[in-house]
Amino acid sequence: MTAKPALRPSQQKILTYQGGLMGIAAVPGSGKTWTLSHLAVKLILTSDFEPDQEILVVTFSNSAADNFSTRIGEQLRVNGLIEGFGYRVRTLHGLANDIIRERPELVGLSNEFGIIDESESQEIMRDLVSQALEKHYDFLTGLISEDKSERERANIIKTRLPDYLRDLAINWMKTVKNRQITINQLEEWLADPETNPLMSIVLEIYRGYQAALNYRGSVDFDDLIRYAFECLRRDPTLCQQLRHRWPIILEDESQDSSKLQQAILKSLVGDEGNWVRVGDPNQAIYESFTTADPNLLKEFIAEEGVRAEDLPVSGRSAPLIIDLANSLIDWVQSAHPNFAIRDALSEPFIEPTQPGDPQTNPTNRPDTLNLEIRAMTAEQELTYLTKEVSGWLRENPESTVAVLTYTNKRVSDIIDFLKREKIEVTDVLMKVSETTRLSAGVIVRILKSLYEPLNAGHLARCFEAYFRHYQDNTDLWGLVRESSKLIRLLEKTEDYLYPEGIDWLEQMEEEALNCATLEMLKDFRRATRRWHAAMILPLDQLVLVIAQDLVLEDAEMAIVHKLSGFSKTLLENNPHWSELDLLKELIRITKNDRGFAIFSQMAEGFDPDNYRGKALVATAHKSKGLEWDKVFLSSANNYDYPSGADGEVYGGEKFFITNQRNLEAELLYDLEALQVEHSGGLMVRSYDRQNARDDVARERLRLFYVGITRAKKSLTISWNTGRMNNLRPALAFQYLSGLVNDHD
Repeated sequence: MTAKPALRPSQQKILTYQGGLMGIAAVPGSGKTWTLSHLAVKLILTSDFEPDQEILVVTFSNSAADNFSTRIGEQLRVNGLIEGFGYRVRTLHGLANDIIRERPELVGLSNEFGIIDESESQEIMRDLVSQALEKHYDFLTGLISEDKSERERANIIKTRLPDYLRDLAINWMKTVKNRQITINQLEEWLADPETNPLMSIVLEIYRGYQAALNYRGSVDFDDLIRYAFECLRRDPTLCQQLRHRWPIILEDESQDSSKLQQAILKSLVGDEGNWVRVGDPNQAIYESFTTADPNLLKEFIAEEGVRAEDLPVSGRSAPLIIDLANSLIDWVQSAHPNFAIRDALSEPFIEPTQPGDPQTNPTNRPDTLNLEIRAMTAEQELTYLTKEVSGWLRENPESTVAVLTYTNKRVSDIIDFLKREKIEVTDVLMKVSETTRLSAGVIVRILKSLYEPLNAGHLARCFEAYFRHYQDNTDLWGLVRESSKLIRLLEKTEDYLYPEGIDWLEQMEEEALNCATLEMLKDFRRATRRWHAAMILPLDQLVLVIAQDLVLEDAEMAIVHKLSGFSKTLLENNPHWSELDLLKELIRITKNDRGFAIFSQMAEGFDPDNYRGKALVATAHKSKGLEWDKVFLSSANNYDYPSGADGEVYGGEKFFITNQRNLEAELLYDLEALQVEHSGGLMVRSYDRQNARDDVARERLRLFYVGITRAKKSLTISWNTGRMNNLRPALAFQYLSGLVNDHD
């Protein structure tokens, strides 16, 4: 007998869906994942599928995919069915990988193509950026403002300029791939480098990056999307087969989709297909200088033939917090002084729950809202936050608490200050990406070298993985990189690892190689020999042996143990697999090309309840999709949350670039202009620095909204005057504080 879910009227309305196109605008805390999973179960139970058909659920992240899989499975069990049948849950990148694996030859890939991990991608980019800086030194350093002293210039060239050029190149490359522009087209458009010197430089980097991927037989995440679309475009039969396989598509977090990602799903849906898209355009916080476009969801919902629905009711926050969020939407739409960004936030407004709702809103408290408008220096705000966090935790020891800010640097400052005052604090959200991807990637990189011992490139990357704990020490890491280059040049790796006649390491000694470098090479050789000897062990045990030789933090070691345990489970479930088969599967998982992840607390479904009584500190970006009893939203100044007004400095405008030019925005505009020009069109707009500023301001307003809507019972917002003591409270914050304080 089917259990009746406790759903709100707006949610129940969604469950009446039987087919066609439907777009849903959902507010924070409205239970969109819950609703979509119920819809999936209802469709599985009622649809007359053929044995080879299933519902496709597509979402943005691995953690969300895991969440969907769990919820759908639980509901199917309640209804007496076996989980895992009749549906497939994938991330967009996981789906793209599935599509390409059907016909990789269509896009020039082998059946064994790999997906490059973030650490290796960064390694490639570091080398290419370094080469570009050396080759185009005069031009690139000429971008630095002339008012900087020689000492400042030297520091900028060493530390800031390489990172800036890397970010410029990465974001430009993402856009190129999203627009399906080929390297050949770009080379034709930029035949004369003087036409656009900066774009010619990033094109060089792009060309080198793709060559490095080709050499490795790999693709990156952006390649997955464009190649998947190409496969569908080039093979109508494949497209038709997949349409048959997935007759219904449910898409979550649609506000974060790009045009190309949307095009993939549209191809799979076809003209007569069934497609449900759910998202919140007000939570689109990854738009600026990326390929995401929240307007795509808005436009879809407005299309003729699309059933438009809202999920406006939320039981997450106290009524006063809901009123504050709604006031922000209303003010932006009707009264923001910058008319260009009045479209940053859109309806529906958040509605509180009605009596009898399964999730009622927390009641208002005397301390539900505290908007601290008085001016504080950056240091004073830290003192203020410490006092307030301490006081809250003392009075509410079992509550969940988050301190949110905009920059990673400010996160570190807040954590250090709180720890100094003996406040229990966690930064688990900030370590997810680095810890999980890099830690798992280290093990996999070492394993790849062990299973291909004659490959000097694998051995060099293994060497860097072994000494990755030196990355924060410029001098030592420089020695590691130089040693790695030497290993890459080895004709025979055995001359180093197991010399019989010629001992390569002795030759290096005779060449008076740096003593520290020699010691590193000797240490690594000893470790590698131990690992080779341990290869008689099952892979799960080999992983633990390797870990014993690595410098790992507790969190990293926990991930390694997860990797080991998962390896054992995989082998038990697939007894016919060889060790290499198992390694390939581990590589797939660490590269996030499948619909579940095991290496992060977010991927496991990060739960603030596990950190009751501690202050979690993170960026506002990291807080998306989460909620806490108490939220401190700090640094609400006009730098972090700008309005687009003249005189503000933010976004892609780096202080060290002449006239604070927004080179990122210029590059993307010039790319669009070139594409339009060479397609026979006419560019209808000209580059306007203000347009780029407005894009940033729109996104930051949405980020401010996200920060507000993370709070359940109590919200504090504060600001600081910044490092130079020249900042003002954000315009949105000024307006909201006026409302709250006048009311008080």
